[in-house]
Amino acid sequence: MKELIEMIARTLVEDQENVHVEEKEVEGVTVYELRVSESDLGRVIGREGRIAKAIRTIIRSAAARRNLKATVEIID
Repeated sequence: MKELIEMIARTLVEDQENVHVEEKEVEGVTVYELRVSESDLGRVIGREGRIAKAIRTIIRSAAARRNLKATVEIID
């Protein structure tokens, strides 16, 4: 899952070296913290948060196939 998030983020940003994903467990939900450089933050969030919402939907769906719960937080 972590690799999927990194792959999606790297295709969106210009500074691919500053894409980092950390995995945390919070109350039975796996939370993936996506960090990108400040200049690429808009590219990952998208207009009105559409790209961020799409990333979260993909990860939630992939986790559901494995009977897990997961979400993505985008951190600057």
